[in-house]
Amino acid sequence: MKLNDEEQDILAGKAGPVPQQALQHQIKVGDFFHAKDFVPVTQAHIMADTESLGEAGVQWLEGLAATTEGQHRVRIPTITDPRGTDFAKAEWLGQTKGMVDLEHRAIVAFEKLGVAMTNTCINYQTIQPPTRGEHTAFGDTGVVIYANSVCGARSNFEGGPSALSAGLTGRTPRYGFHLPGQRRGTLRIQVDHTPTTLNGWGGLGGVIGRLAGNYWAVPVIEGIEGAPRSDQLKHFGASMASFGSIALFHLVGLTPEATTLSDVAANDLPAHRVGKADVEALQKSYHTDDTVDVVVFSAPQLSLYELGDLASLCEGRKFSVPMLAVTSPQVKPDSDRMGYTARIEAAGGSVLSGMCFYQSYAREISEARGWKRLATNSAKLVNILGGYGYRPMLASMEACVDAAVSGKMVRT
Repeated sequence: MKLNDEEQDILAGKAGPVPQQALQHQIKVGDFFHAKDFVPVTQAHIMADTESLGEAGVQWLEGLAATTEGQHRVRIPTITDPRGTDFAKAEWLGQTKGMVDLEHRAIVAFEKLGVAMTNTCINYQTIQPPTRGEHTAFGDTGVVIYANSVCGARSNFEGGPSALSAGLTGRTPRYGFHLPGQRRGTLRIQVDHTPTTLNGWGGLGGVIGRLAGNYWAVPVIEGIEGAPRSDQLKHFGASMASFGSIALFHLVGLTPEATTLSDVAANDLPAHRVGKADVEALQKSYHTDDTVDVVVFSAPQLSLYELGDLASLCEGRKFSVPMLAVTSPQVKPDSDRMGYTARIEAAGGSVLSGMCFYQSYAREISEARGWKRLATNSAKLVNILGGYGYRPMLASMEACVDAAVSGKMVRT
């Protein structure tokens, strides 16, 4: 890779051993993807939950933090994805002291490196949404696809060490979705039905993700009516990324780079049609049981508006099975202040902050609490949790709340 003078100094250790190690890592990544040089980035977002890190990963972080000696900290705003627990709820979730201690150690190490512990996967709704053309180094797949598609920013899926390295060096290898040519559409999707529910938007994203099928695919989508809201696009993109590893989509006439089809694609792309029946078929494939052990709203974390809708549905209800609503540390205080948290918990629900259910030892929680049959309105969550031993069901927020009351999922 071609290095400028500053990068050569970092590589020579003039900025300290931690940035030097970070740039060495980034050069290996750049060489793998045939990057010619680096591109400056303005923010980084690290996906590094302790379930994934394990003891070895946390020790590695602690080693970096010990080497900084108060210096060589991150040089651009660098934030974190959800953590492995909500400390106030860890015992209730069935998490062990070892899990909690590992999380505390990771947090201490991150803070020594200057990382802001935002603990959120909806930073584009709460912290600092990127702007069109802004180059970033984001980790969470839902964050990347939203930033690329809805905001028009530029990011690849950055693994945890790569995102941290970007924070420490202020740059990332220039490959993939940092390049204009990689952002052109590779297939056209004609949608015949515009969803109205969040699970419907997630179902549509899942169908398109399966059709596209790989990280380098860029679906160009036509036929969406109206202007989708942020939460709808959040579930749409997070599901598409989960089902298809997609990092960028274009909605013709809606997203920033796709004012017209010709802005992002040629006319002769492979074409597919997606209708209401396709979305319903995906959702029905996850309705495998009638009995529900737990209801979870998570993945992505809930916005304030989602919590407000949920609080209204909880009014005057009493749950017979646990109901978890997971939000960010930025949204939770507003939910408390506006009374949403109290209304949800009065019905028997629990509002958790700063975690994401599938990144929080979901298998161990299942074993500790006896939860197997899980209902949610998140298509991303049902796509993941089957691998953790759950039998997940996908339904609307309203149907999930009804299931929390009755313990049964009504088939529709």
